[in-house]
Amino acid sequence: QVQLVESGGGLVQAGGSLRPSCAAFGRSISIDIMAWFRQAPGKERDFVAAISYGSTTYANSVKGRFTMSRDNAKNTVYLQMNSLQPDDTAVYYCAQAYGRSLPKLTAEYNYWGQGTQVTVSS
Repeated sequence: QVQLVESGGGLVQAGGSLRPSCAAFGRSISIDIMAWFRQAPGKERDFVAAISYGSTTYANSVKGRFTMSRDNAKNTVYLQMNSLQPDDTAVYYCAQAYGRSLPKLTAEYNYWGQGTQVTVSS
């Protein structure tokens, strides 16, 4: 079992940057698939980005602006978010999956963090 704890959200003006992180506890996540999802009020939880041992994939809406990375020594993944826009406002969740592909459906993920709020003002 693994516990995921997000941090690093906050309030930022449009055009700004944030770098939330997700620390894992309980066991190593170095070979796991890790992902970020986000959920705005009244909307479904949407895929943002995922990373495997050697590749990453992004939602079209964030491609070119967001970068997901991992630090296996710290058992942590990150989401560098640049050029933030009000539409990026949401609670951001990290999640864990097994396997080799990079799934984009919430049902494919086993463990979830509690989320961190990101608010972008116009």
